[in-house]
Amino acid sequence: MWNWRERWRRPGGSGEVLAFSYPLILSQMTFTLQTFIDRVLLTWYAPEAMAAATASVFLTQVGILVCAGTGQYTTTFVAQYVGAGRRERVGAVMWQGIWFALASGLLLAALAPAAGAIFEIAGHAPHLQADETTFARILLLGAFPIVLMPTLASFFSGRGATRVVLLVSLIAALANVLLDYLWIFGRFGFPEAGVAGAALATVVSEVLGAGLFFGLMLRRRFRSEFATLRAWRLEPRLFVRLLRFGLPAGSHFPLELLAVALFTLIVGRLGADELAATGIAFSLNGLVFMPMVGLGLGVMALVGRYHGSGRSDLAERVTWTAFGWSLVYMVLCALAYVLLPHVLLGPYAAGADPRTFAAVDATAVVLLRFVAVYSIFDMMNAIFAAALRGAGDTTFPLAVAVVASWTVMIVPTYIACVQLGAGLVMAWSFASLAFLIIGVAMLARYRSGRWRTRRVIEPAITKAVLVEDGAARS
Repeated sequence: MWNWRERWRRPGGSGEVLAFSYPLILSQMTFTLQTFIDRVLLTWYAPEAMAAATASVFLTQVGILVCAGTGQYTTTFVAQYVGAGRRERVGAVMWQGIWFALASGLLLAALAPAAGAIFEIAGHAPHLQADETTFARILLLGAFPIVLMPTLASFFSGRGATRVVLLVSLIAALANVLLDYLWIFGRFGFPEAGVAGAALATVVSEVLGAGLFFGLMLRRRFRSEFATLRAWRLEPRLFVRLLRFGLPAGSHFPLELLAVALFTLIVGRLGADELAATGIAFSLNGLVFMPMVGLGLGVMALVGRYHGSGRSDLAERVTWTAFGWSLVYMVLCALAYVLLPHVLLGPYAAGADPRTFAAVDATAVVLLRFVAVYSIFDMMNAIFAAALRGAGDTTFPLAVAVVASWTVMIVPTYIACVQLGAGLVMAWSFASLAFLIIGVAMLARYRSGRWRTRRVIEPAITKAVLVEDGAARS
């Protein structure tokens, strides 16, 4: 019993990992639940609207999430600065993230007019194209707050103030759900906007969340301790350092999402029922998987803190502790996918026309079995890639995700389904194999130990360094 308690309480043990990460897990769950309710409401409005929103989100979110993930990588910088005892540098890196979010928002907004052409090339039905284009353009035009909110959250998650992240995320999610209801169906004076209403609700809720984070970051004690106001200027070297490590880290999961988006577009050529079932299966997968993203953020921050303080042994303990809990959780979820599919599909069926939803329901039950298998390996991807990013090893996870997604999932699915006439089961077999390969590769990279030699923060400038530098100049 004593040994169990010591293992729970020790640095990097279950107590620390869970206490640090549970607000981030709940935060991701609120985001996922918000998305889930959004899809359910759109399904009640019209199944075609949900299908259009699914394809549109997969495609447009790639660019948005690359930028948001890059901004969110300030978490690792904050954690390593705090671990190294260099709190005065936290404000500087946060402002580099803010400037990056602004530049990203302007760039993504400039891409909005081209959204329609992408869905036209995909060959979807005209009514689907119209909704897909509307949803995509609104998200792209409102990208700045969507990128800014997770960037600002890094100030709190990187320092361990994860309850603040949960509180603000919960407020933003509740606002999104309320606005979804009002804007999709046209209640209490709001126009009935359908798909457009769902997109507008997302943007407005992100504005609210970003505003709350920014106001909290500029509190007096944070301005004094972390220089959150006086360090507002652009620092080119630090900005480039953020991009050097942050872009690969931020691109990893979005490029996997791009592969899923292209996979969804290919599936859309098989029929509306196949596309809707695929969208529901991925949505339910996200509902279960997003807590792993939250735990991954906790792992990244804790690994960054211990790695920054020179305790890589504790960083490794954090990783294996998180993996153990994740494995138990994901096995239970996989059993639910297989044994309780109709319970999971119930909310989608509740407000839909039984005649039109029957075929979608039957197909989704089959797809959830694939989800049950690959979700274990997808969890490995989330945990071990997060640990690698926390240490500064960000390029390898990106390379594996891109290569496996294209060579195992996208190209074979296109050849099999479009060229050879194969069906949905074949397509999902390729997708599941890709997730398996990525998960195993992340585990192998972590066990190689190469991450131990990485750092994202620049070396501290000490008085000795300044003296040596002055002597060299003279």
